[in-house]
Amino acid sequence: MDLPDRPAPPRSLFERVRTWVQWVGPGRLAASALAVLIVLGGGYWLVKPPEATTESKLPYAGSATTVSATSATTAVGAVVTTTTIANAFLVVHVAGAVSAPGVYQVVAGSRVIDAVQAAGGLAVDANPDAVNLAALVADGERVYIPAVGELLTPVAAAGNGSGSPTEVGPININSADSARLEDLPGVGPATAAAIIAYRDQHGAFASVEQLADVRGIGPAKLDAIRQLVTV
Repeated sequence: MDLPDRPAPPRSLFERVRTWVQWVGPGRLAASALAVLIVLGGGYWLVKPPEATTESKLPYAGSATTVSATSATTAVGAVVTTTTIANAFLVVHVAGAVSAPGVYQVVAGSRVIDAVQAAGGLAVDANPDAVNLAALVADGERVYIPAVGELLTPVAAAGNGSGSPTEVGPININSADSARLEDLPGVGPATAAAIIAYRDQHGAFASVEQLADVRGIGPAKLDAIRQLVTV
């Protein structure tokens, strides 16, 4: 009795590939591979982007204009910023009963108390009640803090020649010169000149309160000097 045919054992992948190569033939495989490479190369040549030309790499004329405009804006901004910073500070002379009298730089909008703090604060013998510490200070102003019992900073009399202080007391605003007026707290060269100009134009002051009509003297500054002047 004949036995049924048994199935052939499975072949490995390598054997199946070798059998297929033998059936196709090396020549056909090489031709097929070459054809595939040609097709791929042709396709890449058709779809690749064109190379950038020399003209396309040159900058546009508008770019230079933009850069110039930006530089000009920056330069103007720098000038404005510098001017703003310069105007943000005041230079004041702090004298009298303070720890370190001298010329100091304070922030614009500062008050007398700020200038005093810049000079190290009040001295032990200072009389802060004689000065309006809340008054605003102006650029170039002289802030004077009298000592206890002092009505005014001693000033050498004209023609004395010795330089020793010989005159103490309230300032007569009808006869004082610019240097004498600048001894008043909160009165700088500009305010002293305004007092003299008002006096020359309108005649002698009839009262201390009339100082309120002088340009640059407001209520706060008048309060600070009221007890230190006379007519």
